[in-house]
Amino acid sequence: MTTAAQAVGPPRRPLPHPGQLRRERRALVRLREDRLRDLGGLMLEMYRRDQFRQDLLVERCDELVGLDDRLQELDTLLAATVSSRRAAPAARCACGSPIVWGSHFCANCGRPVAATPPVVACAKCGTALAADVKFCAVCGQPVEGAQAADLLEALPAPGQDPWES
Repeated sequence: MTTAAQAVGPPRRPLPHPGQLRRERRALVRLREDRLRDLGGLMLEMYRRDQFRQDLLVERCDELVGLDDRLQELDTLLAATVSSRRAAPAARCACGSPIVWGSHFCANCGRPVAATPPVVACAKCGTALAADVKFCAVCGQPVEGAQAADLLEALPAPGQDPWES
């Protein structure tokens, strides 16, 4: 009889912190460089003495290959850890341009952004306001309930400057 946990497989361990992976990688890179340098010195001494020991060279090369394999594992883990912690991509408009957080309209094409709260215009100065505000931040005019129902239609035309009226 199998349980649900056995059917799913072994529990997944969380990815280590990227800083810990980077520290281990730096230490392994230093160790690899030292071992490569030692291997070169060993080869030179064997050549000078004309006494080659193939078993010793194979052992040292196997150690270096193991270090290279672990470095590859760390690089893969780092890529996975960093990508899982990366922020979500910026929202995009239907036209493809990025939408700045908090904006009500696309800066490229002028389409209204659905993710932001509805917008109304102040009856006195025409400034765009969030629908849930009670007073205009520019002129101080109270925003009435009937005004909030006019949402996007109350905004001035895109080319019109509200300060000129």
